[in-house]
Amino acid sequence: MEYNEIGIKALQEGAYEKAIEAFMKAAEEEPENPVGYINLGNVFASAGDTERAERFFQKAISLDENAGSALYGLGNLYYSNERFEEAAIVYEKAIRAGLNEADAFFMLGKSLKQSDKSKLALPYFQRAAELAPADLEIRLAFGILLAEMELFEEAGKELSFVLENDDENADAHYNLGVLYAVSTDQKDDALFHLEKAFTIEPEHTQARYIYDMIKLG
Repeated sequence: MEYNEIGIKALQEGAYEKAIEAFMKAAEEEPENPVGYINLGNVFASAGDTERAERFFQKAISLDENAGSALYGLGNLYYSNERFEEAAIVYEKAIRAGLNEADAFFMLGKSLKQSDKSKLALPYFQRAAELAPADLEIRLAFGILLAEMELFEEAGKELSFVLENDDENADAHYNLGVLYAVSTDQKDDALFHLEKAFTIEPEHTQARYIYDMIKLG
């Protein structure tokens, strides 16, 4: 078994030190192969060691600027450290390098949204939803963004899809309730979904607040 395989097996078993040791040996054995550095980046990112993780991802990218896994890993690292604009740049590079996966488009969309570029984020959320139509997290985020951009009919379809597959999703109930309250005269539907939201999640104070406001209004 070669060192990268040993490292991955160790990682799956939760043996981080053994995994790091194996990936280090892989990088020493093949210093021009980006895979060992990508694996080291992923290990240190998991351990919360941002500085070393970034260093190894950058090393992999210096060896292969189209290493989609390294670019995606670096994007995740930036995103988790709230470096959203940098994350967006790197995710876009990963997609251009051929990483045609829902998660890459979704994370690029999230990074752009966090950078106050919601309009630019929309097509990436849409592409993520096309690539992973059963992913409820993606469909919920897409629905919320559509609602924020006042594309209410499209938003309603996305949020309804989430609830068809997960009726206990408090966020979907909340956002659909707000959508009904804002965009239509379906007051009863708005109240139903808002009540569901704070019934499922009692700490959802915003749902209860809007529910009370509609009731009293």
